[in-house]
Amino acid sequence: MYDIILDTLMDGIRLLPFLFVTYIVMEYIEHKMSAGTRRVVQASGRFGPLIGSIAGIFPQCGFSAAAASLYAGRVITRGTLIAIFLSTSDEMLPVFISQQVPVKVILSVLGMKVVIGMAAGFLVDVIFLMVKKEPEQEMDIHHMCEHDHCHCEDGILKSAFVHTAQIFFFIILVSFILNLVIAGIGEESLTEIVLNQPLIGSLISGIVGLIPNCAASVVITQLYLDGAMSLGAMMSGLLVGAGVGLIVLYRTNDSLRENLKITVILYVIGVAAGIAIDFLGITL
Repeated sequence: MYDIILDTLMDGIRLLPFLFVTYIVMEYIEHKMSAGTRRVVQASGRFGPLIGSIAGIFPQCGFSAAAASLYAGRVITRGTLIAIFLSTSDEMLPVFISQQVPVKVILSVLGMKVVIGMAAGFLVDVIFLMVKKEPEQEMDIHHMCEHDHCHCEDGILKSAFVHTAQIFFFIILVSFILNLVIAGIGEESLTEIVLNQPLIGSLISGIVGLIPNCAASVVITQLYLDGAMSLGAMMSGLLVGAGVGLIVLYRTNDSLRENLKITVILYVIGVAAGIAIDFLGITL
């Protein structure tokens, strides 16, 4: 129990800088940027999947959390959010490096995540633009302030601090519960579930990836390195895995239906990509 509590606190503390900086930027946009500048930011957001998929490969959970908050404020598009979620590496890269995985393998995995994330992000934006079943939503960072009942008029730093504190404690609570579940199941049980099950492995690995915790990517990566799952199964889990991004999305974005839709899209794309990788016989 002591280790679970310590790991939960350490995971949460590592997120604090990313969360705080993100909310400072968003508060600055709300307080300082003119309407004309906001329109430029919204227009440039169409190219977000390109930038987001590349930025997402850095080994940190905080970026996906930041992306969820930015999406809730309608600063980035749905496709950009999907691209970031798919490309986010979480703890995969540190595990690879610590296990002395060849650089070529590391770059190949990161490259696949970037390409899949970028392609999926643009595709999602195009599809939703063509369907036009939902009205286009304006940038609404102030809505987040009302959602969290803070006092934005008191200043950028205070408001950013309130947002960060609320999200931080929410993440700590959920992460603690999830860490208890993971500790109860055990890594060996997970290995038995996905071992020698290519198609089923991708489906189950994708479900594990949905666990909104950095520990999920550690488990998936380690299982792959131990030979317990195929490359495709690993990619399914890592693509679906968005760290704590989903926690923050459900916390900050009011529409449960939209959040569920994004979750399903993320899972389907990640699992489909993993199955395709195994079907094509790609190995590293």
